[in-house]
Amino acid sequence: MLTLRNLFGAACLLSVSTVATATTIGFSQVGSESGWRTSFSESVRQEARNRDIDLKFADAQQKQENQIRAVRGFIAQRVDAIIIAPVVETGWTPVLREAKRASIPVVIVDRNVQVTDDSLYLTRIASNFVEEGRIVARWLMAETAGNCAIVELQGTVGATAAIERARGFNEVLAEHPQSKIIRSQTAEFTRSKGKEVMETFIRAEQGGRNICALWAHNDEMALGAIQAIKEAGLKPGQDILVVAVDGVPDYFKAMADGEANATVELNPHLGGPAFDAIAAYLAGNTAPPKRIDTTGELFLQDTAAAEYARRTAQ
Repeated sequence: MLTLRNLFGAACLLSVSTVATATTIGFSQVGSESGWRTSFSESVRQEARNRDIDLKFADAQQKQENQIRAVRGFIAQRVDAIIIAPVVETGWTPVLREAKRASIPVVIVDRNVQVTDDSLYLTRIASNFVEEGRIVARWLMAETAGNCAIVELQGTVGATAAIERARGFNEVLAEHPQSKIIRSQTAEFTRSKGKEVMETFIRAEQGGRNICALWAHNDEMALGAIQAIKEAGLKPGQDILVVAVDGVPDYFKAMADGEANATVELNPHLGGPAFDAIAAYLAGNTAPPKRIDTTGELFLQDTAAAEYARRTAQ
C-alpha cells in the first residue's frame, strides 16, 4: 500500500504537466447522494480542466447497471483510460475484462471491487475504511468508558465503505463487552433516509432514552438523524452522542453547534492521484502500486467552528 505523500514523491509518476492535451478519460461516478460525493465529482472535474483532460462523466444514480452501461460506452468510444467509483463491490469482472481486452487501463477510486484477477484494474485509490471505523469507535469507547448502547446507520448494502467501516468499528467494539449495537439498518448514505431510520430507532428504544450513541457510516445520514433526535425532544451530541465519517461542511457546523461529536475526514480530492497514475502508465506502461491510501484524521467539536469557516470559504 502506498500513501498519497509517497505517491507524489515517487519518481515513477509524472508531474501534472505531463498529462497530454486531448487525453480522454471516462469517469463513472456512483451518483450525488451526499455533499461529500458532490465535492468528489467537482474535484475530479476541476482537476481534469486543470490538466486539459477531456473527461467523459457519467452519473450512475446509485445503480450498478448504469455504471456498467457507462463503462461499456467508454470502451466503445476508445477512451484512453477509465475511472470507476463503484456502487457495490461485486459483479465487475465481465466489464473489466472487456476493458482489459481493449487495452484500456482502469483505476478504481473510493469504493472497492471484488475480482479474483487484480490485473483487471491498474490501481485503487481510497481511504482505509476499516481504519476509519476503528478511529471513530476508539473515540466513542474512550468517551463512554466502554459502556454504550449504540444504534447504527449503515451505508448502501454491498458498498465497500459500509462493509469495511462496520468491520473496523466492530473490531474495537469487541474489546468492550459492556458496549453493543442494539439496532442497525441501512439508510443508503442519504440524509432523508438517515432521518427516517433514526425515527424508527427512537420509537423502538423508549423515545430514544435507551440510546447512548448514534454511529453513522457517513455524515449525511448522521445529519438526517440529528434532525430526528431534535424532533423527539432530545439533544443530539449530549443525550445521544453522534459519530460519523466524511467531514462535510454541514457536519462541521453541527459539531460547532454541539449537535454532533466526531467525524473522520474522507478526502474527496481523488482526481489528482488517479490522473497521475494514468499519466505514468500511458507514458511508459509503468504500473503503480495496487493500493494508494488517502485516510484522513479525526475531527472533534473543539476545532469544528474553525474547520467549518475554512471549508465554506474555499
